[in-house]
Amino acid sequence: MKQCSVCSKSAVYHVTALKEGNVSELHFCEQHFHDYMSKPDSSSPEESLAEAFFPESNVEDNLSEEDEIRCPNCGISYREFREAGRFGCSHDYVIFRERLLTLLENIHNDTEHRGKFPKRAPMDSENQYRLIQLRKELTAAVESEKYEEAATLRDQIQSLEDDLEKANE
Repeated sequence: MKQCSVCSKSAVYHVTALKEGNVSELHFCEQHFHDYMSKPDSSSPEESLAEAFFPESNVEDNLSEEDEIRCPNCGISYREFREAGRFGCSHDYVIFRERLLTLLENIHNDTEHRGKFPKRAPMDSENQYRLIQLRKELTAAVESEKYEEAATLRDQIQSLEDDLEKANE
């Protein structure tokens, strides 16, 4: 899935421009497509894009600046990942974390894997998952000395544990 040429949102419009035998491809999210189309024509799509979104700069530099960040471990760039669809090493997830979170949110509408729950006992599984999340939040709240939040989380955990015990009886 391509990303907007201007921001990191998912591209929903793809513009292919032919000018003097040169082919240019631009990808836009909803907002930036309308901005791009509302600008007066210039000599090339890249110049229109530069004028619209990157005043007083070179569009090539701006479009590829973030794409050329490389992993110090394997040397892959974010652009190479987008083209190949695969990372070179596990360290890439840390290096490209910000771009990946946006990508995952665009694709899955969330940045956290939830997995599937068994159909036989969906409430028990969901409650167990929620209990694990609440315990992690409780630990984080205590470590950051947010005791009121920790007390609320403790009460939620206790209530959920009681519900689970009742369901298992």
